[in-house]
Amino acid sequence: MIDDALIREHYEALAPHLDERRRRLFAATEARHAGYGGIAAISRITGIAVSTIGRGLKELAAGLPIASGRVRQAGAGRKPVTTIDPTLVKDLLALVAPDERGDPMSPLRWTCKSLRRLKLEVAELGHDVSHRMIGKLLKEQNFSLQANSKTREGCNHADRNAQFAHINQKVSAALAENQPVISVDTKKKELVGDFKNNGREWRPRGSPEEVRVHDFLIEELGRAVPYGVYDLADNAGWVGVGVGYDTAAFAVQTIRRWWQGIGRCRYPGAERLVITADGGGSNGSRVRLWKRELQRLADELGISIEVHHLPPGTSKWNKIEHRLFSFISMNWRAKPLVSYQVIIDLISSTTTKTGLKVHCELDPNEYPKGVTVSDEEMAALNIERDAFHGEWNYTLKPTIDRSD
Repeated sequence: MIDDALIREHYEALAPHLDERRRRLFAATEARHAGYGGIAAISRITGIAVSTIGRGLKELAAGLPIASGRVRQAGAGRKPVTTIDPTLVKDLLALVAPDERGDPMSPLRWTCKSLRRLKLEVAELGHDVSHRMIGKLLKEQNFSLQANSKTREGCNHADRNAQFAHINQKVSAALAENQPVISVDTKKKELVGDFKNNGREWRPRGSPEEVRVHDFLIEELGRAVPYGVYDLADNAGWVGVGVGYDTAAFAVQTIRRWWQGIGRCRYPGAERLVITADGGGSNGSRVRLWKRELQRLADELGISIEVHHLPPGTSKWNKIEHRLFSFISMNWRAKPLVSYQVIIDLISSTTTKTGLKVHCELDPNEYPKGVTVSDEEMAALNIERDAFHGEWNYTLKPTIDRSD
């Protein structure tokens, strides 16, 4: 029976005082003592490669004496690839960044390109490196290999990647010019009351908080509709908690309240507001009311509103999902959302190590469903569509000239 903790303790105590040969001999001795499966087990415990332990076993069997002094000459051994090719990591990250999914501020990131594909692309830039080394370098940069996840909501569009690249270009340009860029979306609607909330929290053993068995709407309490605005440059969120329907009027009103409360002070010289949003829901690319309400907001603010929708089936990659909503869910895990005030307090108290700040307030107004926007109203919009997928990328400009 191998005592992992004991072997690890011994190895960590001795390793700083051993050269590389003595380290492999130590590992080989422990592996031989462990018997069948010992090599794999010691490799897992110490991090020493299986092949290195095997070499140590051969040395033990041969009875070779341990030479005194240096094991290898000063400066011997292969130089790190990043020393031989100092621009490799920079070029690799430049290839990966436009296709990065999720939160680039997170310590865990992932890429949609395969290692062999990246090897071919860096080779075109003049770097001779194996796909295994590409994987090692990505791990050193805090990327990881991710399994499949249920994120698809529809068929992949032929221009999906091109739209991501287009959004990346537009957002990067706006941020470089200190223009406000926000990601918006509706978080999952929540029943208000003593209902089960997923997750666990520390409580005295045997005394879980009791909640209802069935999740049926309590009419007098209703449901909460959290609509979020996430400021990409400021790492700050604004959440409006609605009490009725999730409509485009409610979505734009939340953006309006964010601007009046924070945005205009944060960006006093703003010439345009850039919005990234999903392709469906209350802020969908085909929703007429969304465009009409944004036009009214553009007229009120006197600045253009530039909108970029994520391509179909990619809503889970919206920045607000990973930078705001996921942390809200972690903060209120296992806590029954018994009232609107509890929901607001839990959202407002959400923070991260990277300095996320969240403001949350209740929106008690009713926003009726089924509002019709006529063809005449659509024709009156001062909308300018991009040459690339104008249905996804468009700008609503103020119809009132305030330059005088």
